[in-house]
Amino acid sequence: MTQQATDAAGPLTIYRRMQEALLEDEATLLPAELLAEDIVVETPFSPPGMRRHEGREAWLEYYRTSSAALSVRFERLRELATHRTDDPEVIVVEYELTGTVTDTGLRSSVTCIGVLRVRDGLIKHWREYQDIPAISAALNRRPEELGGTPSPTP
Repeated sequence: MTQQATDAAGPLTIYRRMQEALLEDEATLLPAELLAEDIVVETPFSPPGMRRHEGREAWLEYYRTSSAALSVRFERLRELATHRTDDPEVIVVEYELTGTVTDTGLRSSVTCIGVLRVRDGLIKHWREYQDIPAISAALNRRPEELGGTPSPTP
């Protein structure tokens, strides 16, 4: 995707691109080509030291490191609601993300809320409120704890 292809894109168009990118083989919610150089990424409910990342390169470095340790294959992003705001650069999105923990084969879902600011076709600010306890529980559960069996691996 070229810079020109994103110039006219507003927050809803960029959010749709984010959804698609999350379900690709190299899954990422924030594709590098959509990020402004001075992007700010915030996850206020994350542990201290992981809540705010300033700048494209800082975010990409953090994501490369953290995603390598995340053993989840995302399978579905179900949009629950999209709210337009008085600011044409900003939307608020609610979504449910479903995936399989590759270490255990267990499927799980988590609900998130994101605030997206897009300027000149690039993401300037992404603030995501994640259900951290649900994410932690999904990553730490074993099939036998749930009385179930792992999902078959493709």
